[in-house]
Amino acid sequence: MIVADTARLRLRTAVPGDAAFYLALVNDPGFIEHIGDRGIRNLADAARALVDGPGAMQRARGHSLYVVELKDNDEAVGMCGLIKRDTLDGVDLGYAFLEAWRGRGFAYESACAVLQHARELGMTRLLAITTPGNLASNCLLRKLGFGFERVMRLDAGDAGTNLYSIGIG
Repeated sequence: MIVADTARLRLRTAVPGDAAFYLALVNDPGFIEHIGDRGIRNLADAARALVDGPGAMQRARGHSLYVVELKDNDEAVGMCGLIKRDTLDGVDLGYAFLEAWRGRGFAYESACAVLQHARELGMTRLLAITTPGNLASNCLLRKLGFGFERVMRLDAGDAGTNLYSIGIG
C-alpha cells in the first residue's frame, strides 16, 4: 500500500519481499551504532522481522515504518514511519537510511510526508528518540520542528536517549 508520494520518493508498507533491503539496512554500521543490533543475519529472519514488526504494527494500529523508495526506479533506500513503542507514552517518528543514500535530504523529505500522514490519521503529537551522539538525527529533528524534552532511559542498559516531541494538530 502506498502511503505517501513526495517529489522524489514513495513511501509504502513493507512486505516480505523487502527482506534483502531490510537485511542490508539493519546490518548497516550506522544503524547498529545509533539504533542497535537486531540480530538479523539472513533473508528468512529479515522477512520474518518485517512481518512481525512493521507488518504487525500496520495491521494492529494502522501505521508503521514504511519503505522509502526512489520514484524513478523503485529502489528501496530507507525506512521512515510511525512507531508505537511500549517504552514511550506516544507514537514516535522513526527513520533509517542505507549509508549510500544519507546526506541527500531523503530523511527530511520522507519525514515531512510522514508528519502529514500522521495528521491525516488524526494524531496531534509525535515523539522522536535519538542517541545523543547521532548529530545528523538530532539536527534533522530540530529542522522538522521537534523540540528537545529530556534525556531518558529506555531500559536499564540505556546510557541515555534524547526524547523530542512536536505538536502536529
